[in-house]
Amino acid sequence: MPSRPHAWPADRWNTRPVRARVLAVARTLTSATRVLDVLTLLNPDGIDRYFTVNPGSAFADRALDEYLHGLPGFTVLDWEDAVSRRFDLAVACAVHSSMHRLDARLVVLPHGVGYNRLVTESTGDTVTAAGLSRNELTHRGRVFVDVLGLSHPEQLDRLRVSCPEALDVARVVGDPCFDRMLGSRRSRDGYRAALGATGGRRLVVVSSTWSEHSLFGRRPDLPRRLVRRLPADEYTVAVVLHPNVWSRHDPEALLDDARRMGLRLIPPHQGWQAALVAADCVIGDHGSVTVYGAALNHRTLLVATGAAELDPRSPGYAFGQAAPVLDPDGDLAAQVEQALARDPADLSAITDRSLAHRGESARLLRPLLHSFLAGLDEPGDEPALPPYPRPAPCPGTVDRPTAYDVEGRSEGTEVSLRRYPFDPHDHAPRGFHALTDEHPGDALRYTAEVLARTEVHAERPAARWLADSAAELPGLAVAVAALGPARHLLRLRAGLLLEARAEPDWTCPDPAVDPLLLGSAVACWLADGGDPAGLPRHGLTVRTGEHRTRVSFRTGP
Repeated sequence: MPSRPHAWPADRWNTRPVRARVLAVARTLTSATRVLDVLTLLNPDGIDRYFTVNPGSAFADRALDEYLHGLPGFTVLDWEDAVSRRFDLAVACAVHSSMHRLDARLVVLPHGVGYNRLVTESTGDTVTAAGLSRNELTHRGRVFVDVLGLSHPEQLDRLRVSCPEALDVARVVGDPCFDRMLGSRRSRDGYRAALGATGGRRLVVVSSTWSEHSLFGRRPDLPRRLVRRLPADEYTVAVVLHPNVWSRHDPEALLDDARRMGLRLIPPHQGWQAALVAADCVIGDHGSVTVYGAALNHRTLLVATGAAELDPRSPGYAFGQAAPVLDPDGDLAAQVEQALARDPADLSAITDRSLAHRGESARLLRPLLHSFLAGLDEPGDEPALPPYPRPAPCPGTVDRPTAYDVEGRSEGTEVSLRRYPFDPHDHAPRGFHALTDEHPGDALRYTAEVLARTEVHAERPAARWLADSAAELPGLAVAVAALGPARHLLRLRAGLLLEARAEPDWTCPDPAVDPLLLGSAVACWLADGGDPAGLPRHGLTVRTGEHRTRVSFRTGP
């Protein structure tokens, strides 16, 4: 360590006085975002905030550097610069022995649900969970960490075996990330809307940690197959991949087909917490996100247990052995529907061993952090963690696919439909094809029963577009052109034009109806023997799952 630390900029240039300097230490994107959860407990007024990357992780990449430089209110220092300066406090959510070089009081917290994973490269042995080893917590036989935060007293028992000299600095402080999720539950409706879980749709969140033992390592096709097998008007699917997956691979490219089918890919730096709060069902593995989902009392199904890379004494290992299993080669829709029809499996005996002091981490952590900030008094208000912002899927995700396989049946004037996003890799026959005019390529166009133009184009009137489409594609049963969110013009195979309007009711005073869905309902009703001349008299009720829309018709121009 240099004998003379680098000088800070002169206080003369500050508008507000600087009373403390706090350093956030990251090793990966995961640990960086978790540090930010903790630092929300500190009022930034009077604090100069800095970020640095402790080097050496295989997952520290350019994306991490870009993320840190994009954070408002933080100055990013390289590691050698950071260790040459003196800070009042440093906070890290992953520990490495090289952190002994920091000239600061160091608080270390976990970057997941406690400490579960075996990482020999970090711990130096094959039996200790990463974060609890003597190799990480000591330098030349001395514990250099000032506070080792634990999420549950269970971790004290393992620390007593792996590094007993660190017991004096260990503190059970709960889990601020989980507590932020608990506090975000009032925002659940907004989160669901941001992920397309509206109109009765249920949200399935697919979660994968990293490594060959993870869900994505073993079954990378599962997100696409779920999107294909779950009815699109009844489900929406989002996928959360560990940031370490992003640092070594390109999920946007690997999941490109699934994203065009409607899969919501959550970016690695933000959004997974809100997606998890919004979920109805979580399909995952031994990663922390799946455990959090179970702790939030969601239906949870496992595809991989990760037993080979977990401390067998840890709650994470027990969770993998006890949670219900999804057979990825079985009927995916049936398994998800069965899980949703049942009460969530009671995994509280396991999740409770990972998450102590629920809802109390802010109360425990803020005074601990302020104990190292002599120049700042702790505020007198009740400490609280802010709710997470609304999730925003990665750019390029489509809200609605451009092509479906459609199954349906009619009972009187009610038509029940199930639409499945078309998958060019899945050739199993299912109902009839319906697609929008924006669907790429011609092959599916000439086999479709229904074609829809979903946007209004004044330069090419609806009737003209319908006539042109009928001339080009004489096999169409129904062509539909949008006139607005609730009004559409239809042309049937025989040439009959009908104007359709979604009717309001007390549950939905301002209704809208997808023109492709409407065209599919009319095509199904006609295939079941419906008389097109009767549509203006009695209309149709279009049903998807438990959602119903009443539609009236009148003869078009």
